[in-house]
Amino acid sequence: MADQPATIADIAAATGLSYSTVHRIVSVLVEQRYLKLLASRNVGLGPRLIELNFAAHSRLDLVQRARPFLEELSRLTRDTVHLARLEDGEVSYLDKLAGSRAVEISSRIGGRKPVISTGVGKALILDYSDDRLNDLYRSDHSLMTHPVPQEEWLQRMRDYRQRGFTFDLGEDEASIRCVAAPLRDTTGRIVAAISVSSTIEHMGQTRMSGLVDLVVSVADRISADLGYGPARKRQG
Repeated sequence: MADQPATIADIAAATGLSYSTVHRIVSVLVEQRYLKLLASRNVGLGPRLIELNFAAHSRLDLVQRARPFLEELSRLTRDTVHLARLEDGEVSYLDKLAGSRAVEISSRIGGRKPVISTGVGKALILDYSDDRLNDLYRSDHSLMTHPVPQEEWLQRMRDYRQRGFTFDLGEDEASIRCVAAPLRDTTGRIVAAISVSSTIEHMGQTRMSGLVDLVVSVADRISADLGYGPARKRQG
């Protein structure tokens, strides 16, 4: 059906499946919007496939556009740099550049991690209201490897929201620390986040604080390349 719409009989003939089997499969795919029924009683490609194609294209475009900035950030910090976005309520890693230090970070491109405990995850939800953050905490706090009390976590998120960046203080992995910032598109919507990560021996509190301006500056430059402007103004 990529070439042209077809009838169920056409599909059965092409696949060697029975008419009834094809009918059941097509019914499910129509329900899920991968296919659609046309007025001619043919079956054509559905809107869900178009959405997936657009999502795949935008994902690849984001990685390509962000990569030069990530390479610069990796070179300047010598640490592991991530690009991630929110997918189905989880952090999905789109790109990862290993640092020059002898440090192993468990993330991988295509991998998933909880939003609630990771630096990039928290950067992705900086625009959430307090009510929405409370709902997230109640549903996902058990995913923290090292739990933080609800009010303490919420207060941290309020502070991060005001200042435009986030930290991972070991909530995901005890030995890992991270500084992250969101990326925004032309509408101002958060579409992804970047982070710099290392072990606690290389990423103490003083160094984390010292990296904030650099990480936020790189995030702002990527956001500007995505059409967002003017640059965000961070407070405090």
